Amino acid sequence: MSSFYDPRYAPAGDVGAALMVIDSRLKAVYAGKSETGPEQRLLTDQFSASLGPREADDLLDGACTLIYMFMTWLRKAHEDHGKDVIEYVVPNLVATMRTMRRSVLPEAIPTMAGLVIAAGTGLSPSLWRKQYGEWTSEEMNPLEATAFLLAEHINRITGDRDYATRLIANALSSADED
Repeated sequence: MSSFYDPRYAPAGDVGAALMVIDSRLKAVYAGKSETGPEQRLLTDQFSASLGPREADDLLDGACTLIYMFMTWLRKAHEDHGKDVIEYVVPNLVATMRTMRRSVLPEAIPTMAGLVIAAGTGLSPSLWRKQYGEWTSEEMNPLEATAFLLAEHINRITGDRDYATRLIANALSSADED
């Protein structure tokens, strides 16, 4: 019996745009820019302002799809080593988010942990989240941070700073071919 939260019932959203945001953040961090500069903030503000309600929803769903895809990859990688992805990824994610006090409010951390746990157990993070109502503006930075931290974790595991981006880009290319 399939769950209402099965990913096949979830909208994929704009995975390409969500990936672009995360890849941009990864490149900035790897370049040694822990703070977003004025030029990057201006571009981000312009991009955000250009989104209508539909595009904003698609970007949110795209970020949730990224989280699902990253957690699926991490689950398989951990299972190959006889480890539980929830046990090894979630505590690290939560601990890191707790240090990100300016970007991630403490009250958003349980929701982000829930998204990751949902994805790690094969459920759609976006459908899981929707049961609690609409997204709040306070959840936008934590959502981005969650996708970013998962991508960075994958890159660190593989020793390749572009692996997570390539993983998704290859999956999108394969989907376009089908």
